[in-house]
Amino acid sequence: MAETSVARTLTLEVPGWPGHVAGQHLDVRLTAEDGYSVRRSYSIASAVEGARVQITVERVRNGEVSPYLVDIAEPGDAMEVRGPVGGYFTWQPTTPAPVLLIAGGSGIVPLMAMLRARAAAHSAVPFRLLYSVRDPDQVIYREELVRRARDDRGVDIGYVYTRRVPPGATRPPGRLDGETLAALGLPPEFEPAVYVCGPTGFVEAVSTLLVEQGHRPANVRTERFGPTGGETDDRDPR
Repeated sequence: MAETSVARTLTLEVPGWPGHVAGQHLDVRLTAEDGYSVRRSYSIASAVEGARVQITVERVRNGEVSPYLVDIAEPGDAMEVRGPVGGYFTWQPTTPAPVLLIAGGSGIVPLMAMLRARAAAHSAVPFRLLYSVRDPDQVIYREELVRRARDDRGVDIGYVYTRRVPPGATRPPGRLDGETLAALGLPPEFEPAVYVCGPTGFVEAVSTLLVEQGHRPANVRTERFGPTGGETDDRDPR
């Protein structure tokens, strides 16, 4: 399913899938006819749904895997999957602390898994999502986010547009700064569990702001992507 002009959600049937926790990822391996093989990691977007696992992939400039998954892959195509992987950047519905999610661009994917896991568990834990994205057309899961903000009691969602804002917006386009974070986030005295995901520069900047505003570093968990490995993209939605 197309999410934006450059992002697509794929549903994978994985026999024997052991289940996963919101925030984990999986490895996808593609092998060409000549034997050339390449592997990439993708955050899991779905709550636990038996053998069905969803990933949302954003096409990366000069990437080897994402252009295939976004533009070419068809139902019935086979690929190797390994996972679930990761245990640090995860959220369990039994955790009582309020949750602050901060996403940059496609960093929304594992955070959406947390929102979906909350709904599946009928959790009443307060969730606040702050989503930084270039413009309204690049909002991944746009319709679902609108629905969850409207229907999921205890879920609040705010947006920061860095290049172009929608009609009627009161905040001009610009990167996420300390003033906006303080206004749209959760105060440190609430001791929220904070999850920040996005490009490396975005995550580092936001993490610094959070600590400067009084959030305990132990409460801030981060996951980042960027030029340190795999497919890269120089876009930063701060």
